[in-house]
Amino acid sequence: MGEIVIGAMASMLICLFLSPRFIDFLRGREFGQHIREEGPAGHQTKAGTPTMGGLIIFTAIIVPFLVLSERDAAAMTVFGVALGCAALGFADDYIKIIKRRSLGLPGRYKLLGQVALALILWWIARHEVGLEPVIHFRIVDLTWDIGPVAYFILVFLVLAGATNGVNLTDGLDGLAAGSSAIVLLAYTAISYMTVGQHDLALFSVCLVGGCIGFLWFNSFPATIFMGDTGSLGLGGAIGALAVLTQTEVLLIIIGGIFVIEALSVLIQVFSFKTFGRRVLMMAPLHHHFEMMAWSETKIMLRFWIIAGVCSGIGFAIYQHSIGR
Repeated sequence: MGEIVIGAMASMLICLFLSPRFIDFLRGREFGQHIREEGPAGHQTKAGTPTMGGLIIFTAIIVPFLVLSERDAAAMTVFGVALGCAALGFADDYIKIIKRRSLGLPGRYKLLGQVALALILWWIARHEVGLEPVIHFRIVDLTWDIGPVAYFILVFLVLAGATNGVNLTDGLDGLAAGSSAIVLLAYTAISYMTVGQHDLALFSVCLVGGCIGFLWFNSFPATIFMGDTGSLGLGGAIGALAVLTQTEVLLIIIGGIFVIEALSVLIQVFSFKTFGRRVLMMAPLHHHFEMMAWSETKIMLRFWIIAGVCSGIGFAIYQHSIGR
């Protein structure tokens, strides 16, 4: 337990120490966020706010994790997949900054990158960690052997879903960082208290510490954004943790806040293309509440509450499932 606490505190303190210097570095080079014209009008005042803050989060966790961990295959795989997703996000952020537009890395390259990372995750999960190609439903006492090919498809869907879910949630100051910290805290408990995978718990809690340290500067009004570097990296970590703890289905509940945000976009698109009408004033869901004149802080806190409830329910279901 001592190493878990040390890892979280070290990551948080490193993030708190590095962030002011990194923010000044980005401002000096005018590496600021480009705001979409079709977004909420109030967001135009945020144009130019330094972005790519995900670099700070992942820099903050590297030393504590590598020093304190035993570097087992499962944890190093999650670590590598998270860094790979963060690298995709960095490429996306950098293109946006250099070309001064809201569109970054083309979608097909993101997709290819996610497929490659999913293949690596699938291979190590099967051949190094020794996981069987089985779905554990957890909510009910049911497992389903789906075979290696379908298992790879599942791994890809979990990884892509988690990265896109966190990315869609990253639309308000502090929303994605706080929600990710809550979900990762649940995975810290699942890994350490239930599964007993110390290094997975350590990696997860280091990310929690990094997110909390980052929130000091990312909470409203934000002086830095995490960018796709952070959102894709955190999503990749959450997706990989779900695969290595065999909670792929349960992630729908544990990461419920991200599922809600992603579904709001899918429903909006489906409704508009099918019926020519929008269900929400703007998607994702947090923008709908912005258009209803809710403050960013109010939305952020209430979404954090939802994230906490979902993660708590998911953890309780997991504990009950292993006790059966």
